[in-house]
Amino acid sequence: MPVVETTTWINAPIEKVYAIAKDSASYPKYMKEVQSITVVEEDGDRLVEDWVGIVPQFMLKVRWRQETVWFDGELRSTFKQLKGDYDRLEGSWTFKEENGGTRFDQVVDYEYNVPTLGALVKKVIHSIVVKNLEGINVAFAEQAQQ
Repeated sequence: MPVVETTTWINAPIEKVYAIAKDSASYPKYMKEVQSITVVEEDGDRLVEDWVGIVPQFMLKVRWRQETVWFDGELRSTFKQLKGDYDRLEGSWTFKEENGGTRFDQVVDYEYNVPTLGALVKKVIHSIVVKNLEGINVAFAEQAQQ
């Protein structure tokens, strides 16, 4: 299963970046690939949300239900798809104070199969996942540096 990892440094205090990341309800306002996020269940630092993402290259919507758990004391989160269009989707976000700003690390392990389209489509999907994670990096940085 493909694993994608990204790291970015954001010129903003870790508390601000972490708060922006935890506010998933606001993502559709500033992330063009996120059409909507609806909270289904909230229990302390555990959220279950329905996501609708947009894949503009294919004019396609991708839907999934995701469980996210935030570990405030460790400044990290884990997430996994409970059901949806991916065959598998899970990962983690980690935030660390670094050089007066915040290092934001993402790890995503996913599987998205389109049986009739094969290996070429898997490469395209992989590049879309990478671009989406890079887009999250940029979006969080822009929000934190305002």
